[in-house]
Amino acid sequence: MKQDLRDWILQALTALQAGGSLPAGDLPDFVVERTKSRDHGDFATNAALLLAKAAGSKPRDLAAALVAALPARAGIARVDIAGPGFINIALDGAAYAQELRTILERGDAYGRNGSGRGRPVQIEFVSANPTGPLHVGHGRGAAVGDSLARVLEANGWAVTREFYYNDAGAQIANLALSVQARSRGLTPDHADWPADGYRGDYILDVARDYMAGATVHADGQDVRGAADSDDLDAIRRFAVAWLRREQDLDLRAFGVVFDVYFLESSLYADGKVEATVRDLIAAGHTYEQDGALWLKTTDFGDDKDRVMRKSEGGYTYFVPDVAYHVDKWRRGFQRVVNEQGADHHSTITRVRAGLQALDIGIPKGWPEYVLHQMVTVMRGGEEVKLSKRAGSYVTVRDLIDEVGRDATRYFLIARKTDSQLVFDIDLARAQTNDNPVFYIQYAHARVCSVRRQLAERGLSWDRPNGLAHLDRLAEPHEQALLLELSRFPEVVEAAAVHLDPQLVAQYLRDLAAAFHAWYNAHHFIVDDADLRDARLSLAEGTRQVLANGLDLLGLSAPEAMLRDDSVGLAAAETV
Repeated sequence: MKQDLRDWILQALTALQAGGSLPAGDLPDFVVERTKSRDHGDFATNAALLLAKAAGSKPRDLAAALVAALPARAGIARVDIAGPGFINIALDGAAYAQELRTILERGDAYGRNGSGRGRPVQIEFVSANPTGPLHVGHGRGAAVGDSLARVLEANGWAVTREFYYNDAGAQIANLALSVQARSRGLTPDHADWPADGYRGDYILDVARDYMAGATVHADGQDVRGAADSDDLDAIRRFAVAWLRREQDLDLRAFGVVFDVYFLESSLYADGKVEATVRDLIAAGHTYEQDGALWLKTTDFGDDKDRVMRKSEGGYTYFVPDVAYHVDKWRRGFQRVVNEQGADHHSTITRVRAGLQALDIGIPKGWPEYVLHQMVTVMRGGEEVKLSKRAGSYVTVRDLIDEVGRDATRYFLIARKTDSQLVFDIDLARAQTNDNPVFYIQYAHARVCSVRRQLAERGLSWDRPNGLAHLDRLAEPHEQALLLELSRFPEVVEAAAVHLDPQLVAQYLRDLAAAFHAWYNAHHFIVDDADLRDARLSLAEGTRQVLANGLDLLGLSAPEAMLRDDSVGLAAAETV
């Protein structure tokens, strides 16, 4: 709807250019947006304000000329000029009726657009070290990252989902030592347990499988346990493969699948880290001091220079990150979005500085970052901190087992990523209108119940008749619901522009509220066939948009749900 109005205004601007009232050339990127109050109309544009200077005209005078140049168009109730030169546009009922027709015609494609033009974008998310089960922070990254991918696909981008395995470094060494200790019969409370060893029950599971000669399949390869507690390299390979498989199982249970798994160790094996360091030295942005190699990150906005190679040998953690992103760039990803925990904030400046220092055409501000804050899990009003399986944190699998995949995903998406999140297990399990995911899915199920009741009464929805009588949808609840439905394409677009799937989650809750209010106030299956078919058209349009929005968040759209009448979610089910 908003894009159609923008195209309509562009027609008028083009006419003004042709008549000499506006200079030829590209037009500025004017805004068409919803008004804050419908008393001022439905939409407003600042086109006249932006173009007045170029036209040598007062903004209100240009606004008057622009309004006069607007071609005749169905669905427009009035066009007013307000303030210094804003143009307010009020729509009539026919415009919202036409949007409902569009919803029913486009079906699963409603809300999608082609703004991405098929351009490639890589989204890297989760990227957990293969040292243990995925914790709730990883779960938030998985839910947000996968929803971002879905939203960008809905906006016409060609998305590649990538998982970066940090399978090199001290943490992997500690993993191998932990599994070795378990394979020798030691427990975490033993005096010889590794100082930085992992203590969760899963370490015992890895050690048992390794000593039993089990085979695990991860990333297209089979790795078999050598059953030799002295072979630390074999233990490391098996443990990494075992945990990669476990993490993949966790993610699949969460409805998340990746296109590419990239190993940090491959950057060393393929010489890409060394090549990146040589290129940085050749570019003249490094220096030696105190036996260490430094990168002059202050040349690119950092508050101080950073060590690349330590005096005792070995690279600091951001160096392979730079090499990894060079690899992304050379794979053709001119747009990359990294979804990570907020604890990665300090690496952004130095990674970008390293990429700029290479001077290979990478633009400033590449890659983009979406950082999520921590998650606190609550049950019975108290924080849940431990998981027997992990030993020291709550896992994604814990949450899925407790409340199901849909509730877990929604709750981890439902707040802006830069806000800390409280995951209330009791609320996520509740079948009440306080539980937003239940509330939204129940709205979808209610429409499906209408279908069943129609069949039980020997009736059917006459879609052409319903579409021919949408003018019968005149009740305030119906008008409010039609307005809410028309917002969906704008929400999908905004979620992609701002990289914020929480906008979709909030929209679905608002849409469900509008639907439940209408459902509780009016009967659908009435004797008047024209009104009945019109209301069924609106109900089906709502079901379609709910399903489309739930899909963007990776949630199911159930056709039936359990319901607790005692909580007042529905006063009656007579439709």
